[in-house]
Amino acid sequence: MKELISKQLVTYLENRGVEHIFGLCGHTVIAFLAELEKSTKIKFINVRHEQIASHAADGYARVKKQASVVLSHLGPGLTNAATGVANAALDSIPMVVIAGDVPSHYYGKHPHQEVNLHADAAQNEIYRPFVKRAWRVDIPELFPEIMEKAFALAESGRPGPVLVSVPMDMFSKEIDTALFEKTYYNTKTISKPSIDDETAAQIIETLVKAKNPVIYAGGGIILANASKELSEFAEFLSIPVAHSLMGKGVLSDEHPLILGMTGFWGTKFINDQCKNADYILGLGTSFKEADCSSWYPEYTFSFPPTKLIQIDIDPSEIGRNYPVEIGAAADLKQALKVLNRVAKKLYPSGKKNDVLRKEIIGNRQSSQAGNVELQQSSAFPMSPQRILADVREVLPRDAYITTDVGWNKNGVGQQFPIYEPGTILTPGGLATMGFGAPAALGAKVADPKRVVVSLVGDGGFGQNPAVLATAAIDNIAVIFVIMNNGAFGTIAGLEKAHYDTTFGTIFEKDGKPYSPDYAAIARAYGVEGIKITAADEFKPALKRAIELNKPVVIDAAMINNPVPTAGHWNIMDIYSPGKKVHHVSTN
Repeated sequence: MKELISKQLVTYLENRGVEHIFGLCGHTVIAFLAELEKSTKIKFINVRHEQIASHAADGYARVKKQASVVLSHLGPGLTNAATGVANAALDSIPMVVIAGDVPSHYYGKHPHQEVNLHADAAQNEIYRPFVKRAWRVDIPELFPEIMEKAFALAESGRPGPVLVSVPMDMFSKEIDTALFEKTYYNTKTISKPSIDDETAAQIIETLVKAKNPVIYAGGGIILANASKELSEFAEFLSIPVAHSLMGKGVLSDEHPLILGMTGFWGTKFINDQCKNADYILGLGTSFKEADCSSWYPEYTFSFPPTKLIQIDIDPSEIGRNYPVEIGAAADLKQALKVLNRVAKKLYPSGKKNDVLRKEIIGNRQSSQAGNVELQQSSAFPMSPQRILADVREVLPRDAYITTDVGWNKNGVGQQFPIYEPGTILTPGGLATMGFGAPAALGAKVADPKRVVVSLVGDGGFGQNPAVLATAAIDNIAVIFVIMNNGAFGTIAGLEKAHYDTTFGTIFEKDGKPYSPDYAAIARAYGVEGIKITAADEFKPALKRAIELNKPVVIDAAMINNPVPTAGHWNIMDIYSPGKKVHHVSTN
């Protein structure tokens, strides 16, 4: 029996357990949309810009822990979505992008909106640098096989996005239903690689004999859902745990062995613990530049004399930035299960280090005490520390937080306690401004029972305020907290420090500060909008927003002071060679 591909694709996605698709219409995909309307299992989240769709799908996949689906039109639709897809790629987030393409019978004729400057019907090439694979469907009978491969590749190994570019006529072709039905017999869960007992024993013996071992955990722990196993291993051998920005939340920030975030925005205590370690066990981390103080040995990591043991699902990451003594390519959850079992066999009583625990807790208390004055300040515009402290006090412990870039990312990584693994969603590798607000939409759609707050700057929120239209239409109860410093604040602080100007970074009109009234904009979209006029108004406003259980924008004016830094970033040497200059306040 033959049926339309568009109809069979909807059935296929339903059978895969897809519950939501994020996207935007176009003439190349309306045949699919017409069939999707009939589905009782899949909801289409309609957006006003494709970057919103891809960022929302990113947030959704992080919470759902399965590949999300983006639907895009050809040409400008695909290029609009590209930033969000690239962000997902650099953060290893599984995503399947289904994009309409030019009709297959018009290849070479340069039809409407075709990308064709170097090859005919070549829009799929746009995504080649950052997706795991880009397919173009040239033969309708191969479409079922391509879709099955696309999901498997997105979710296996190191996760990431894939592209399936579909000439629009393919949606309207009929193929034998047996071709899609054949895929239903294929497993949808692939067993993941682990390590052998011999390798585990070698790692454990090395760590037990080490004088100052440190576990360094990255976002791979979150992706592998391995926080429980990590906690068990660290506690059994009493090894402190530091983390990258993307590793924020691998363990609760209350855990007695958690050190915190390293690198440029890490504290001196945390960076020194890593720098002075004789062995570091790197788990699911790429040792990125900002996390490693541009790899300068005097600030965060010093390999050698420190020696590195590294486990990662992606073998290309092992030894990429630092030499490795023991390396293993494995899924972190599976590897830690073996490490825990072998550790208990070799050392049934484990190891204790009460002195270390007291030192970690003491440093944490000291750091927190140093922030109290700013956290309690009634000054207005508000201090960012006050905003973060009030948010943490009001939010449930398991609430999801999404960040953008700037204070809301770097300050959160440094100062905002996360209690549940995977509840902080931040743009890491691409550090994309504009990520936070739409990612929060996706997170709330994926887990509607939990509170979701987007901490976002006015620069980031201003990029795609149309996110409010989707929030209003589908009643997606995200709370958007706009930390409004009237600037691209981090860059303003950099430019002021090194060049004594803020040209192009401060929002002004006729020489005076300028900011849209984001609360009024929210109300225009049909969303609750609250404009904060005094610091003491903020906490009650946030409490009310949670109680409303509907989308709310809270616009809070904030001073533009830089996040304190103890590490280093090589860009400072590029701007001001031979000088010790970082950021400055622009207030």
